[in-house]
This record gives sequence, C-alpha cells and structure tokens, in this order.
Amino acid sequence: MSIKQNVQQILNELPEGVQLVAASKTRTPAEILEAVDAGVQLIGENYLQEAEKAYEVVGNRATWHFIGHLQRNKVKKAVRLFDMIETVDSREIAREIDKRCAEIGKVMPILIEVNIGEEPQKAGALPEDTEQLVRDISALPNIRVMGLMTMGPLSENPEDSRPYFAAMKKLFDRMKESSLPNVEMKYLSMGMTSSYQIAPAEGANIVRVGTKIFGERKYP
Repeated sequence: MSIKQNVQQILNELPEGVQLVAASKTRTPAEILEAVDAGVQLIGENYLQEAEKAYEVVGNRATWHFIGHLQRNKVKKAVRLFDMIETVDSREIAREIDKRCAEIGKVMPILIEVNIGEEPQKAGALPEDTEQLVRDISALPNIRVMGLMTMGPLSENPEDSRPYFAAMKKLFDRMKESSLPNVEMKYLSMGMTSSYQIAPAEGANIVRVGTKIFGERKYP
C-alpha cells in the first residue's frame, strides 16, 4: 500500500481524540510530505539534522514534535524548530530548554518521558521519580508540562505492551489528580506501529507510528 493509503487506514482506525504522530526517522522529505498530503498533521523527528531538511520542504504545514533523545548542545536549534518536545527526562535538559526558549520569547510544551519498563538501557525518568521531576521543573517559566510519554518494552506480541500502558495511565491519572501548578496533564503519548491499536484503549491520546506509514526502514 502507498503512504497515502497507510495514513488513511490508520486515521480511520484511531478513536476520536487520538492524535497520530508520523515518526519519520530516516525518511526523506518527499516521503514526509506525502504523509502530510494524506492527512498527517504531526511529524515526530528523532534527529535535528533530519528535521531541518524535512522542515525546508514541509514547513508549517505540520506540527513538529521531537521524539528522540535530545542532547544539550542541540537544544538551542531544537527549540526554534519544534512545537513540542516529548522526551524530557531530567532537570538538566529541562533547564536548558527553558534557558534557550527564554532567549527567543517562547514557551515550549513538553512531555515527560517515563521509563515505564524500568529498562536500564533506555532513557526516561523512573515511574517513582516522575512526580518529583515534574514538580521540580514546573516552575520554569518557559516550559509547560503537558503530559507524559513512554516507549514501553519492545515485543513481537502487541498484547505484551498492555500492562505497561495501563501502568502509564495510572501514573498519568495520579499526576492529573495532583493538580500541580503550571502543569496541564493533557497528553499521554504511547504506542507505536506494533501497538498503536492497543494504546488508545489503555488511555493514549497520542500514538507515534513510523513503519506502518512509511514501510520498513531502508537503513538504521
């Protein structure tokens, strides 16, 4: 199937109120533009350099989310290009985002990345540390905490993701009930190509899909 057909199929499958982020790592600007033409409104980029090239072609026709690991030395450029950063997992990176946004008069919506599977090789705040992290960075004037995101452990079986998604929803709800100042628990970003159909049932309102839209990657 074409990119257009894939996008339309996914959009038809997603429940109302669930947003689709096209995860475009390693994809060409032409492929990304094709997805936007098909109805994708949110682009998720892992790498700043790739995002800059795609932005030259797509521009403001889409909203841009950063969904990769953000290095401190890339923050200055990232805050100019992206509309949301989904992968904040430390006070240090939050402070750098705040500092760089202050320089350009911008308030950056962010999500806190949670390592819900507590996998040592993965980025993300541990579940038990998440609320304190949000409390610590919520006072930064040029950041707005808008919710949580997670990768979840990889598995061949989508059902394996369900308990992790359910745990994320509990954490999300607990944070929402805390009513922390300057925090709006609006978005729960979880679910990818293998699990985007399960994630909304467990509370996701953003899913990040790459392979199902663009096909298998041609290189890592």
